[in-house]
Amino acid sequence: MEFHDDDLRAFEADGAALPAPDDQGHLDHDGARIWYATYGSGPAVILLHGGLGHSGNWGHQVPALVASGHRVLVIDSRGHGRSTRDSRPYSYELMGSDVLAVMDALRVEKAAVVGWSDGACIALILAAQAPARVAGVFFFGCNMDPSGTKEFVPTPVVDRCFARHAKDYAALSATPDQFKPFVDAVGAMMKTQPNYTAGDLAGIRVPVAIVQSEHDEFIKSEHAEYLARSIPGAELITLPGVSHFAPLQRPGEFNGVVRAFLDRVHGADPAWS
Repeated sequence: MEFHDDDLRAFEADGAALPAPDDQGHLDHDGARIWYATYGSGPAVILLHGGLGHSGNWGHQVPALVASGHRVLVIDSRGHGRSTRDSRPYSYELMGSDVLAVMDALRVEKAAVVGWSDGACIALILAAQAPARVAGVFFFGCNMDPSGTKEFVPTPVVDRCFARHAKDYAALSATPDQFKPFVDAVGAMMKTQPNYTAGDLAGIRVPVAIVQSEHDEFIKSEHAEYLARSIPGAELITLPGVSHFAPLQRPGEFNGVVRAFLDRVHGADPAWS
């Protein structure tokens, strides 16, 4: 039977740890020290985690993608996990520039990008601003303007995820006692960003999958439909029975959808043949 953690009790208790990497390190970039790790070999895929989390939240995905023949790169967004930040306000564009800096340092010319929540927003901005570096975007569980979010309603699942994030921040961060200011700073960004119009989205020219969970706690389903209509050639994928935390709740099913997207992207791009 496949592993399920729909209520996130296992995640709250134990997290979702990454395997030992082939390589890891920090890169100094634009006022921050950005942590990264790499695994495996093959066509490159970058996994970008959600707000308040860190790369360890991809613990169920990394082994599956390595086993399917991919070189996997994970990056802790600035101020998250093992990465530091300066005093500037957060922005998705600034975090996107960190991803490009890591790609440059590791000589990754082009990669597919799988983004979850805030990581999805970063991924789509990269596709808009640096399309030559992005083979495709798997955009899971995020908005591209403030109208796409639901009114926040606390739930036991959300509370368990938040509790795990607090524990991980204390264990990983260079400022372990600053979780509340960190949450406040990320929250301030989320209230006003991103702000991309339909015209902005229409200019995206890389393969995109807009992936929405049936029970997402934060993102409106009609916003996901709007994104899929607005981005040329984008496909809309709905994940049944799960919420914003699908990579943790039902990783086997989520991984299958990711692998299918990567197969389509890499098969359609002559750079990977």
